[in-house]
Amino acid sequence: MKVTALVVGFCLATVSLGKPQFPEQEKSPSYWNSAAQNTLKNALNLQELNKNVAKNLILFLGDGMGIPTVTAARILKGQLGGHSGEETQLEMDKFPYVALAKTYNTDAQVADSAGTATAYLCGVKANEGTVGVSAAAVRGQCNTTSGNEVSSILKWAKDAGKSVGIVTTTRINHATPGAAYAHCVDRDWLSDAELPLEALREGCKDIALQLFENIQNIDVIMGGGRKYMFPSNTSDVEYPGERRHMGTRRDGRNLVEEWKDRFKSHRAYYVWNRNDLLAINPNNMDYMLGLFEPGDFPYNLERNLEKDPSLTEMVDVAIKILRKNPHGFYLLVEGGRIDHGHHEGKAKQALHEAVELDRAIGRAGLLTSLHDTLTVVTADHSHVFNFGGYTPRGNPIFGLAPMLSDVDRKPFTSILYGNGPGYKIVNGARENVSAVDYKQNNYQAQAAVPLRMETHGGEDVAIFSKGPMAHLLHGVKEQNYIPHVMAYAACIGQNKLHCRSLNSQGPSAPTSLTLPTLAAMLLLAHLFW
Repeated sequence: MKVTALVVGFCLATVSLGKPQFPEQEKSPSYWNSAAQNTLKNALNLQELNKNVAKNLILFLGDGMGIPTVTAARILKGQLGGHSGEETQLEMDKFPYVALAKTYNTDAQVADSAGTATAYLCGVKANEGTVGVSAAAVRGQCNTTSGNEVSSILKWAKDAGKSVGIVTTTRINHATPGAAYAHCVDRDWLSDAELPLEALREGCKDIALQLFENIQNIDVIMGGGRKYMFPSNTSDVEYPGERRHMGTRRDGRNLVEEWKDRFKSHRAYYVWNRNDLLAINPNNMDYMLGLFEPGDFPYNLERNLEKDPSLTEMVDVAIKILRKNPHGFYLLVEGGRIDHGHHEGKAKQALHEAVELDRAIGRAGLLTSLHDTLTVVTADHSHVFNFGGYTPRGNPIFGLAPMLSDVDRKPFTSILYGNGPGYKIVNGARENVSAVDYKQNNYQAQAAVPLRMETHGGEDVAIFSKGPMAHLLHGVKEQNYIPHVMAYAACIGQNKLHCRSLNSQGPSAPTSLTLPTLAAMLLLAHLFW
């Protein structure tokens, strides 16, 4: 009863101040009925399934972007535009098909980013902490690698003649991008400096080295992780003299110079800052290596506008390079620091990262066509992040709930974590958030359980899809189903025969014919033979 009274009191106070709680037109039933009828018409049009062959494939992965994060990012996007936020549409909200993915690893109820990446990139569920290997491989045991390697959809696309690319805001050898090209029983083996001596003796290779050796002609590589490519104690080009940014490789190899040498007879460019990236002409290059930070990118709210490109800018350049291939392309895009923001309890950082990922999705949509491009947006896992507290319409997403706790009589923020570094006790009691700046970029939202780092969540995550065969992503599915659908749509990997046309040279030959059209052509050929 106390809570109800507080909420009612807040709402009455709001009305008395003359502040509208929602747009005036929403008072009319005709507004909602009309909107629902338009949605119904659009839904009926989805009966016309897009069964084209997907020339291009794009997977947007929001690391840690659970459904509460999607909802909160939607509100933030709207509020950044001066609206209340709840009615706003993210770019991913506009996709016609939505499914749910079960994210558990073979050995974990609540997943990590490595095992999940193996699922949605390689089509096989795996153990936590391992990339590009099946569940028969044991984390940290090098001798369980051989024979348990699994290939990714990026490789399937490359083998089919498509151009391929990886764009991330984390280290390029981090768990998510790593599963696209590496086979490693430990996600932490970022360079040979992290490999145990036993693993080195048994011939295991670090993830950075595998980036350049396993699939040697990845067309576009953009992200962080520069220090893992250079010999130990090599000074970083952007942060000279800072030891934590120096090269880490014990084998003395300079992987960037090796990459340059490999492509010296091609139109290939290595860049390490935003200005150089934006100065290039994508039409005059075939291969790009962009390493913009020694480790992960800074959060988008703290990005150096001269040195660090935005995710949207990297996606723009990547697509313009990749789309020159007449056979099409596969592009993996990771908004990786959503996850990091949540782990640190910094909800504002995490949600702004999610909004930036959505901008990149919108940019990709402008550069491609629904006719021949299958675009999928999903997450690897969720977090113990949520927001609530009976907030009124338009409440600032980083604001307070409109009531005091009826237990300790203190205010609380709408955003809360189940666990994490935001757990704070002051003088034996819960911190009074009205005494701190809870709107600052790095404020750590209150958490129920004290942990140095907040944890992942175990609930299902959303899969948004549009383009050829997008309707195959529906219902509740295992996470490893995703790359199989994408491969089927593009006639690569295991799924090719359904795309064979009368004039093709083989099952992987590109075609824009739909399956019904192919069936009709075959019938006519039979009748007139």
